[in-house]
Amino acid sequence: MARTSLADIACPALFVAAPASGQGKTTVVAALARMHTRAGRRVRVFKCGPDFIDPQIHAVASGAPVYNLDLGMCGEADAAWRLHDAAREVDLILVEGVMGLYDGEPSGADLARRFGIPVMAVIDARAMAQTFGALAHGLKHYRPGVPFSGVLANRVGSARHADMLRAALPEDMRWYGALQRDAEVALPERHLGLLQASEIDDLDARLDRLADMLAATSAGELPPPVSIAAAPAPELPPLLAGATIAIARDAAYNFIYPANLDTLRSLGARLEFFSPLAGDPLPECDSVWLPGGYPELHGERLADNRALWTALAAHLAAGRAVLAECGGMMSLFDEIVDQQGVAYRLGGLLPGRVTMQQRLAALGLQSVDLPGGALRGHTFHYSTCATTLSPHATARTPDGRAGEAVYRLERLTASYMHFYFPSAPQAVARLFGA
Repeated sequence: MARTSLADIACPALFVAAPASGQGKTTVVAALARMHTRAGRRVRVFKCGPDFIDPQIHAVASGAPVYNLDLGMCGEADAAWRLHDAAREVDLILVEGVMGLYDGEPSGADLARRFGIPVMAVIDARAMAQTFGALAHGLKHYRPGVPFSGVLANRVGSARHADMLRAALPEDMRWYGALQRDAEVALPERHLGLLQASEIDDLDARLDRLADMLAATSAGELPPPVSIAAAPAPELPPLLAGATIAIARDAAYNFIYPANLDTLRSLGARLEFFSPLAGDPLPECDSVWLPGGYPELHGERLADNRALWTALAAHLAAGRAVLAECGGMMSLFDEIVDQQGVAYRLGGLLPGRVTMQQRLAALGLQSVDLPGGALRGHTFHYSTCATTLSPHATARTPDGRAGEAVYRLERLTASYMHFYFPSAPQAVARLFGA
């Protein structure tokens, strides 16, 4: 039965963390979501940090949209009302951490402590024995006040190995169990992380097998209820009432926060989705959003879609707005060079060339001051761009260093930044034409 009153709510919740990236957090959270969903429970998964790809996996596992929680990018108030809103509707809340438990300022540990969500750490134990206990002890006691609950051993070699790990734990540490190494359920990766959910053909089968494995451990038990304080959702003025925003969405343009779509709708906009890869024509619209994604993986098909680039040029010539983020911006330059050195002629709406690199070019949270407010977001890309354009504005990192350029050409706004729209809805409304 759905809860409707705005009051504190007790809801089972678990924060899944790790000592570092690559330990298996995403796999474990997806398995938990699938296992509890199969049991008939309503599950809501959140992702700590600015990630786009892990939430796609969790959305498939849980059957529900996955929102981001981050005290830096999203803010405390945003996290508070989203957790409370979820607690009113579901039987279980799962939060996947970001990087290592204490990495970043603020960190996943800060989020777990702020909302009192018990922490289960996933530790890759494949090359470890008694040191497993020392690492678990350090995770629990490194910073006072973190509601650390216990550990789950991942990629364990045998039952005897698992027994050795369990025996190494301190007495005040809960043992959530162990998952054996299984190459058949590992989720495939590429340069920005895991493959997108739509690209993993047997994702459901992998999730079901993972859920079966997890059900045999004590991690499969429903965690205890956490008191989630009442917090109202923000009310937004209808600054985009009557406006239609066309949004590219397919395998090349798929880095979209569900919260961004909600914000546009709350501002009054009507959203129209189209697929550049499928050759869809640009819909009749007042403004266009090209979000991030993987245009470099689809250079030939995007280069062939001359009708789209011509339509976008006409759209801009008519004085209408375009917002292009990261991959969206990359595809609007004259040329993009992929990681194999192949060059493709793309949008031609921005002067210059984008070149893919073998190493990460930029990563981290940033904020940029725009008319209407400071718009927060993050950057994460493996390419560089060479252009004659001068920045319209420059983002700043949390410690005050210069960040990504924001370019402006007529009504086209473009940047490597992925913007989190709820952080400054009035600025977003201005970007789209209000």
